[in-house]
Amino acid sequence: MLRICGTGRVASALATIGLLAATGAATAQTIRIDGSSTVFPITEAVAEEFQKSTKGKVKVTVGISGTGGGFKKFCRGETDASNASRPISKSEIEDCRKNGVSFIEMPVAFDALSVVVHPKNTWLKQISIDELKRMWEPAAQGKITRWNQVNPAWPDRAIKLFGAGTDSGTFDYFTEAVTGKSKSSRGDFTASEDDNVLVQGISRDVDAIGFFGFAYYAENRDKLRSLPISWKGGAGVQPSMDTVLNGTYQPLSRPIFIYVKADSAKRPEVRSFLEFFNKNADKLIREVKYVPLPAVAYTDNAAAVAKMRTGTKFGGENLVGVTIEQLMKLEAKN
Repeated sequence: MLRICGTGRVASALATIGLLAATGAATAQTIRIDGSSTVFPITEAVAEEFQKSTKGKVKVTVGISGTGGGFKKFCRGETDASNASRPISKSEIEDCRKNGVSFIEMPVAFDALSVVVHPKNTWLKQISIDELKRMWEPAAQGKITRWNQVNPAWPDRAIKLFGAGTDSGTFDYFTEAVTGKSKSSRGDFTASEDDNVLVQGISRDVDAIGFFGFAYYAENRDKLRSLPISWKGGAGVQPSMDTVLNGTYQPLSRPIFIYVKADSAKRPEVRSFLEFFNKNADKLIREVKYVPLPAVAYTDNAAAVAKMRTGTKFGGENLVGVTIEQLMKLEAKN
């Protein structure tokens, strides 16, 4: 939309449009990506470097509508690729099938889903999956509202809960890992598909607790404190690259993905983007604070694109507690 703000500005805008058309920038090829806010930092970093390499000939747009929201657009054929912080679900596979959208699945990194509090929270040194369940299960709605109701050793203060929105793959994974069923959660919490909104809310309230991808915690260490997670009676483990790599940060470690529409992957500019992605994944993923996969994973992704190998190896299911080693064994199966 062109806003009319005076004849001088209109003339300037028209001149700019004419210049863009003359240089060919106005007809730059566009690759459309949407979906997970967790995967967004990775795809944004790759997109920025790729666009530089094309000298403006290709434009990559990266939106944030959550994993579920992204798949809705993807399965309607509105986007070329979809960022996802969980595998595609059975219902989404069916939606894509109905609309004639076949896809290539690319696991791209591992994330340490992080539970965080305000730095001035003095009573939480670690938290168990059982305690998180008492906070977040549907039965807690309207009833578990104070810290000491979860653990008597904690203070008699109101809990302020922040979490991923219901269209988020992070919400799906967290609820499955913590409450035992995807999307099974209390509803009385501050929700957003944009993790930056959650960062702001938690960083402003000493009684707040919330969860999101590790990269958003890593970028805001001065405002937040991550909690060691205890599972099945074990010692608490901090989220970090090392604890994801060695498989000890469980059950909140998870693979994250990009799904590419097969028809889009036939276009030269999309193929160039995917080739650039897989060649530069290790370096750029480390820069945005996620855990890259072994090199063979990116070689396999490139082969999947070259051979147009469509479908998913996850059967429409989340695999809670999967390690990088287990993921690579799954990916090795033809």
